Amino acid sequence: MTSRLFEKYVLNNKVEVPGRLAVAPLTLFSSNPDGTINEGERNYLKVRGTGIGLYILGATAISQEGIAFPSQPRAFSEKDLPSLEERAKIIKEQGALAINQIHHGGCQSIKDPYAPSAEPANELIKKQGGQPMCKEFTTEQIQKLIEGFAYATELSIKAGYDGIEIHGANNYLIQQFYSPFTNRRTDEWGGSDEKRMNFPLKVVDACCKIREKYKKPEFIIGYRLSPEEPFEPGITMTETLKLVKELVKKPIQYIHISQWNYFKKARRGEGAGTERLKLIHEITKGKVALMGVGGLKSEEDLNRAYDTGFCEFIAVGGASMVNRDFGILLKEGKGSQLGLEIDPEHPEKYVMPDNLWKMSCQGISYFPPVKGKNCNRIDP
Repeated sequence: MTSRLFEKYVLNNKVEVPGRLAVAPLTLFSSNPDGTINEGERNYLKVRGTGIGLYILGATAISQEGIAFPSQPRAFSEKDLPSLEERAKIIKEQGALAINQIHHGGCQSIKDPYAPSAEPANELIKKQGGQPMCKEFTTEQIQKLIEGFAYATELSIKAGYDGIEIHGANNYLIQQFYSPFTNRRTDEWGGSDEKRMNFPLKVVDACCKIREKYKKPEFIIGYRLSPEEPFEPGITMTETLKLVKELVKKPIQYIHISQWNYFKKARRGEGAGTERLKLIHEITKGKVALMGVGGLKSEEDLNRAYDTGFCEFIAVGGASMVNRDFGILLKEGKGSQLGLEIDPEHPEKYVMPDNLWKMSCQGISYFPPVKGKNCNRIDP
């Protein structure tokens, strides 16, 4: 029964989370051009935090150069603090813990993109239908990137967030450093699995040091990763499990696995044919919490996911967009009333900013299904 999703959970830093249900980080494409909050974004957030344990606010840029989406929230200047504070306050007033996901686009940045290695990054950009323009990071730039994640953590603490989530997934900067496809360096930042892992782990260390600096042991630090890449030579479960084994040695509170299908089995490498989350949970159990996400829309989906025992937290993404009162309906035993798709004839049901609503109605693959439209889902 979904009532189990509302059981409290105590993280390894003794912080009590009010429930096991999480909202996954979503890119809303709805802030002002300078990353500040506006009325549309404000109204969207005000109606989605009740009944949620951890609410992760998506993809907040750590630098001007790392911006990957139009109207992306920011955390790289004191000027960003008022909007960061307001987002955190809105979520916390609804009873959820507010987590700020910190992000850099790497080769997917909008302007003057850089990557661990230029040539393969440009190849990836071409695969995705973009114009290759990527350059290679210098060692000095890499150090500044690490400092950028640390400073974003500092701003998040000042803004009153309950924690941060380091975005190491979805082919953005941190995953680009760990992937043998996009990182073909031969210095301390690339080559072997251990050297490619160096950047993600240094980012984690830098964020943890900021927490120590502010004497905030209760501040939550999570890490999001994508467990496999569909291209060669890409990350397999072998590389993923190596990274997870190192992450659980760090003083972080949870690992969040980003995938389209919660029940997806490993394609290749160690544990091929076994559910990815099961393989990862065998490493994380008793050390850090594991969060899973992936196509969970209905009460039945959530119960099935929880019954696997793979994860301490179950996250929803698109379902939260479709159902502004997702947590409330489940908590009140009204899960059968959950909507499964966007009805473009009734925008009033969703309380979405104008731009997000327009994009939601187009049937784009990474948005929720739209009534009357078919779109091909991506399955990495």
